Amino acid sequence: MIRAGAPLRMFLALVIGLASGIAMSGLRLLGLDTLLAIARPVGQLWLDALTMTVVPLVFGLLVIGIATAARTASASQVALRALLWFAILLTLACLFAAVAATALLAAWPVNVAVPMADPAIAAPQIAPPGAWFRNLIPNNPVKAAAETAMVPIVVFALLFGFAAARIERPLSEAITIFFRAIVQIMLVIVGWVLRIAPLGIAALAFVAGARMGVASVGTLFHYVVIVATICLAISVLCYPVAIFAGNLSFRRFARAVAPAQTVALSTQSSLASLPVMIEAAPALGVNPVSAGVVLPLAVSLFRAASVAANITVAIYLAQLHGLPLTWSILGTGILVAVPVSLAAVGLPAQVSFFATIGPVCIAMGVPLDTLPLLLAVETIPDLFRTLGNVTADLAVTRLTADCGDAANTARII
Repeated sequence: MIRAGAPLRMFLALVIGLASGIAMSGLRLLGLDTLLAIARPVGQLWLDALTMTVVPLVFGLLVIGIATAARTASASQVALRALLWFAILLTLACLFAAVAATALLAAWPVNVAVPMADPAIAAPQIAPPGAWFRNLIPNNPVKAAAETAMVPIVVFALLFGFAAARIERPLSEAITIFFRAIVQIMLVIVGWVLRIAPLGIAALAFVAGARMGVASVGTLFHYVVIVATICLAISVLCYPVAIFAGNLSFRRFARAVAPAQTVALSTQSSLASLPVMIEAAPALGVNPVSAGVVLPLAVSLFRAASVAANITVAIYLAQLHGLPLTWSILGTGILVAVPVSLAAVGLPAQVSFFATIGPVCIAMGVPLDTLPLLLAVETIPDLFRTLGNVTADLAVTRLTADCGDAANTARII
């Protein structure tokens, strides 16, 4: 669906768009206003085409993911423990990212001397805290979907998925097949939209370059450093989790995860790292049979660094657009980020980036107009996302799986 070389084409489109906008704005060339009048609607139309898939894609993924996970948990105690740990640790990763990203951006803030937000693009509206809590359960799910109210949509999808797992098996499978079809249709549409991504990204980048000038390049570099730092912090935090909660020594855990981390950095793929992670299970004192259940689940569902990065991206975009974030708004983002991350199984990287971050931004009232520009430079942060995900996968395997050599798993000082 996503052609090879798409990230390179997106990056080149970003460079061309930014350079053109910066040059024309700096030299004050004639025709700049005309080109901006063309680039704005072109970029917005492309962004709208991508955004229109968010609600059906997220709803379908959540229903499928929750129904499948519920059936898996009922069939295996190890899988049930793993899913519970996934939910707990993903929530903690989001909380850490919210605190760390806020503190990091306070110490090293985004350069907003020139407003990044396009005045023609309105930010999504969010309800005040009292109204938000009152509307947590949608009285009209169709209306919530039409208004892109992500929190009630996510809540309804979670309830729908759990209920789908409790009905008769043939009916449950029929519902799952229906939503799989919906998801596949949305992915086809997203694939079409991403084929013309260079055009949309170039148009959006041209507008950003014309508005911000050379500062736009510094902003993208700043973004890469901030997100990579948060992902790297998640990787580092996995060590004390394995040491104290998993009763392992630092040396033992570090030796066990090093080969998987090497593969993760070289391939940028958690799936490609799975065979190496399974080989590392005995070194962690984990029963190979249990590891064979937990690790595939973790690779599919437990993306601790990614979910932390998603919250960080939303916070970064909010500061980039000069939007204040209260803790209630951050809590809203976390409430959406965790289930959406769990549900986004097997999506291509470009689709996953938008499908998992878009709903978080919408829930937090953050505009999406700059998100495609960040997608074009995602290759570098993705290295650290994968590193953090793989490290967290092995740490959580130690916490959830059955230990096969208890005598040897005591902490080595």
